[in-house]
Amino acid sequence: MSTAESASQSSETPLALPPPTPAEEPAPKLGVGSQVKLDELGPLVVNSDGTLSRIANWQNMTPQERERTVRVLAARNQIRLADQKAKLGIQGEQHGS
Repeated sequence: MSTAESASQSSETPLALPPPTPAEEPAPKLGVGSQVKLDELGPLVVNSDGTLSRIANWQNMTPQERERTVRVLAARNQIRLADQKAKLGIQGEQHGS
């Protein structure tokens, strides 16, 4: 028997998957125009190249760490956003002239 024949015989019977684990909370159902808050994911971080990310260990931080982190991020994000706006403004002027 060739490997192709044995592969086709074994693929005829589907493998069973374990049942899904029950979720702690049911997934929210969203309608058109509805809003979802993602506060539990933590604040957005503006990276120096202008991309956005989140803090990976936000759920593990204490309330004091979270407060301090938000304060530092707010100031740093404003500086980085201003830098990105300046870059875009400079690029726009160079292309426009």
